[in-house]
Amino acid sequence: MAYDRTVRLTDTDFDTAVTAVRRALADQGFGVLTEIDVRATLKAKLDHDMEDYVILGACNPPLAHRALEADRSIGLLLPCNVVVRRDGDHALVQALDPGTMVTLTGLDALTPVADEATARLDAALSSLSAD
Repeated sequence: MAYDRTVRLTDTDFDTAVTAVRRALADQGFGVLTEIDVRATLKAKLDHDMEDYVILGACNPPLAHRALEADRSIGLLLPCNVVVRRDGDHALVQALDPGTMVTLTGLDALTPVADEATARLDAALSSLSAD
């Protein structure tokens, strides 16, 4: 089961990619609530070197509210994680497929929320590959 939506960015350095992802998410009504620099954390805690890797916790408050009204436990799957990571000479941007919350919970009431979140995330990802 695929659980991600991914775009590959070429000719973009990592920091520019992260900035572009933040902008694309904002254009679709998502704010970034959290940012985890996995590379820096693993270096500091384990002295492990790895490629650039950032997890952005994106949230669209109206969609989050609707999801929480359908299932209070859905907070376990919120916010919507978006990963920006270095893959060789490219940057990959990956978002968790919102349909996963319907699949995992089996709650049909979450389908309209997942559908709208998918449309918004797809629009954000598409705008990145159009740059």
